[in-house]
Amino acid sequence: MRLSSIHDSGETDHSAGIRSDVLKTLWPLNGCMPKESTVSEIRLFVTTTEKQATAVLDVMSAIFEDDDYAIATMEIDEKRDVWEASVYMMADEEESVRSRLAQALEADFANLPIEREVLPDVDWIAKSLEGLAPVRAGRFVIHGSHDRDRVKPGEIAIEIDAGQAFGTGHHGTTAGCLEMLASVARSRPVSNALDLGTGSGVLAIAAWKLLHVPVLATDIDPVATFVASENARRNGVVTGLTFATAPGFHSNTFSASGPFDLIIANILARPLMKMAPQLAANLAPGGSVILSGILAEQRWKVIAAYNGQNLKHARTIWRNGWVTIHLTR
Repeated sequence: MRLSSIHDSGETDHSAGIRSDVLKTLWPLNGCMPKESTVSEIRLFVTTTEKQATAVLDVMSAIFEDDDYAIATMEIDEKRDVWEASVYMMADEEESVRSRLAQALEADFANLPIEREVLPDVDWIAKSLEGLAPVRAGRFVIHGSHDRDRVKPGEIAIEIDAGQAFGTGHHGTTAGCLEMLASVARSRPVSNALDLGTGSGVLAIAAWKLLHVPVLATDIDPVATFVASENARRNGVVTGLTFATAPGFHSNTFSASGPFDLIIANILARPLMKMAPQLAANLAPGGSVILSGILAEQRWKVIAAYNGQNLKHARTIWRNGWVTIHLTR
C-alpha cells in the first residue's frame, strides 16, 4: 500500500463481494489505516457497471489523492455487471466529501445517484487479519505472533500483527517488494536505503535484516511511523533503522540521510508518477528503485514516468494483478 487491498489473495471473497485483483485500495491513500479503526464510518457509493465503476474510481483517486479517505470498487452481481465505487469517511466529514464527490461526478456521471451506508462499529483491521497464514517471499517469512513456531531455519522472519498501519505481507504488492528486495541485494551493492510510505514498517525491517545498512523509513501519517517503530522493536531492530513522519521530499529528513542506493516505494501508481522527479533526485548514482502498489495495466505509465528521469527498467514481478517494478540508474 502504503496504498493496497483488504484481501490479498486475488480471489473473490463472496461474503464481502470484494475482488482484490481489481481493488484499487480499501485503505486511505497514504497507505495507513484510519486512525480510529473502531469508529463508525460512512460509505458513499454509486452503483453502475464495471467499466464505469473503474472510471469513477479514477475520479475519486484524483479528488481525494491528498486525503485520508479509503476508496474501492466492489462487484455486486457478476451476471448483471453490477458494481459499486465507494469512498469511506467519518460521519463528521460526510457533508464535505459528498459535496466534492458530487461536483467531480457532475460532468460525466451526473446520472449516477450518490448512495449512503452507515458502517457498523467493527474492528475491521483485526477481523480482516484473523487466521492469516505466514507469507513467504524469497528468504522472507512474514507471520503473526501466533505463528512463530512455523518459521523454518534459514528464513528471515518478520513478525507483524494486526494494527493501525497497513502492511502484513499478504498483499501481492508487499510480497512482490520482498521478492524484488532479495533479488536486488544479490546483484547490486547497497550502503543505505529508504522505505517511502512505510506503513507497518515491514519492508524497512526486511531491508535492514537482509542488508544490515542504515535504513530510513518515512510516512506522512504519524500513526504509521509510531506503529512501524514498535514493530521494529518487536523484531529486535533497535539501531540502524530510523522512522520519521515526513509529508514530502521537501522534508530535511531525506537530505540528511540521502542520497540512497535503494529506494522502496509501495504506494499507488498516481502518486508514484507524480513524485518521480523528487524520488529520482534522492537516488544515488548507480542506485535502484523498487516500486509497487501498481495495477498491471498501469505498469507502462509508471515506467515511462521514471524513464523520463533517466531510470531504466530492469525487471517486473507480477502477482495477482499487481506489479512490482525494479528500475536502475
